[in-house]
Amino acid sequence: MTILNVRNLSLDDVQRLFGFQEQYDDSFSNLLSLEPISEIEQQELQQIRDDFRRYLRAGKVSEGQAKFLAVAPLLRLAGFYKYPIEITLEENITDIEVEDEDVIIKGRMDILAVSKAKHTKTQVYFWILLIESKNSQIDIYTGLPQLLTYAYKNLDKQKSVWGLTTNGRSYQFVYIEQGNPPIYHLLPLLNFMESPRAIESLQVLKAICQL
Repeated sequence: MTILNVRNLSLDDVQRLFGFQEQYDDSFSNLLSLEPISEIEQQELQQIRDDFRRYLRAGKVSEGQAKFLAVAPLLRLAGFYKYPIEITLEENITDIEVEDEDVIIKGRMDILAVSKAKHTKTQVYFWILLIESKNSQIDIYTGLPQLLTYAYKNLDKQKSVWGLTTNGRSYQFVYIEQGNPPIYHLLPLLNFMESPRAIESLQVLKAICQL
């Protein structure tokens, strides 16, 4: 029996082990309805950007700082701290056994948002959003194998789940859906340091929160 840590998996590994296929979507509009944000929300968003930029100018922003300075305030502003949504941190995943291979994968997801008002067929809370964070100097695509592995664990309980991999500066949203084969859709990459893209990041998070 081979035991793998999810942090050591490459995208090729994940595609081979779970059969994932990749698709690119050039717009969020096919999946989400993005609504304008208020002037107050724009002001709060600007404050989040200013705080993060100050740390970024000083050098590398650690993974923990990225979560604290950017991800957590964005989730609050988008509505993820309100009932019935619940946020869990550093959640252990149950061991994933890969069919037709003598492999077990272990890992721990960074941030998981679930709905306590909605259950899957197996009566567990519905997963709304999975987030994998990195430090500001790491390419966010390095978090994609972990994100897909965590999502795959729950695709037997629900048809789809949203994912986000971020280093605080760049935001890659991923729509992951069950199927034969399972598919992950890469949405347009958003640069939080650009005002229009920062607004779009918040709009996307709000739309996911309201699904």
